[in-house]
Amino acid sequence: MKIKPSKKIDALPPYLFAKINALKNEAYEKKLDVIDLGMGNPDLPTPKHVVERLVDTVMNHDRTHRYPQAKGMPRFRKSVAVWMEKRFGECARFDPESEVMALIGSKEGVAHLCMAYLNPGDLVLVCSPCYPVHFNGVILAGGTVYSVPLLEENKFLPDLDKIPEDVAKKAKILFLNYPNNPTAAVVEDLGFLEKTVAFCKKHEILLVYDNAYSEVTFGDYVAPSIFQVPGARDIAIEFHSFSKTFNMAGWRIGWACGKKEFLYPLEKFKSFLDYGAPTFIQLAACAALENPQDCVKQQCEIYRRRMEKMVEGLNKLGWPAEKTKGTMYLWLKLPEKFRQEGSLAFAERVIKETGVVVTPGVGFGEHGEGYVRMALVTHDKRFHDVLLRFKELMKK
Repeated sequence: MKIKPSKKIDALPPYLFAKINALKNEAYEKKLDVIDLGMGNPDLPTPKHVVERLVDTVMNHDRTHRYPQAKGMPRFRKSVAVWMEKRFGECARFDPESEVMALIGSKEGVAHLCMAYLNPGDLVLVCSPCYPVHFNGVILAGGTVYSVPLLEENKFLPDLDKIPEDVAKKAKILFLNYPNNPTAAVVEDLGFLEKTVAFCKKHEILLVYDNAYSEVTFGDYVAPSIFQVPGARDIAIEFHSFSKTFNMAGWRIGWACGKKEFLYPLEKFKSFLDYGAPTFIQLAACAALENPQDCVKQQCEIYRRRMEKMVEGLNKLGWPAEKTKGTMYLWLKLPEKFRQEGSLAFAERVIKETGVVVTPGVGFGEHGEGYVRMALVTHDKRFHDVLLRFKELMKK
């Protein structure tokens, strides 16, 4: 029969998050008390002033119900440009007219960037483990993924020196994401990013820097922009998201910034495919960027507190865990006694035996095997329950 899905769909790996969701639903049906730490889905509310701006806009400004511009309204792009320069300095000064564009979330932007840039068979350097759209976007665009391992012994940073010269010459895009999902690793200094920019310049590779977690950091750590590296503008695009910074995951809004010639293919592609983010959501996003960022600091303190409680508790149980400097995740090696099971089987065991949902590391790429990701996205008091359940699990 000729009515079949495309080969690109068949080439996609199994969507393990769907498998985990099915197991979660089974647990609900069995009346288990499920604690969902699987998806990076913020449990904290969107800031009140952002919600109020949305409500006022929808109720009192009918023109915002009309089609938006694919690249984003001028007000939104200006707010982004002001925020970028204020946050990262003069190195991140962008022309809002041609060097900033709105996205329906950075996930959409990354996938559509792949479609705008890749021809069938084009090679893309994708870190493993990674946010799945980094490899799924390549596959859907007909490109070829070359996995670059993120290993614990290298602080989950890619070793660019180990990429073969012939691969580097063929590569068209390199994806990079720090603070990192899923490993929670961070870039400690600009030296690594300087080396990366030099590598991409040498081989004429577009560096796509996914900075969705730039504001979710703890203590004195401040995440950089790729544009803080001299020369990065000549080779890089940076993506940002409102999902984690302002707990606006369901709003679907983000942005990309970079040189006009780098953004234009994405803008052109999107103009044929969608009408962009709704105007009322863009205006609410402006309220998020333009007002004091105290709400962001407060939520980071909540994540820091949760992270430290879980790290301390897990170590007491004999499940090694390390404190992180950013993101809402813990990236955990499987406990020694369960290591032979593999991450998917272990995640299934955890859901069935404890009602706690975690994500198998293999869902983030082959080098994620042997780990699970835990998202710190439930009420503070529930983490005590999680640790009690894990205590029973570790006794088995």
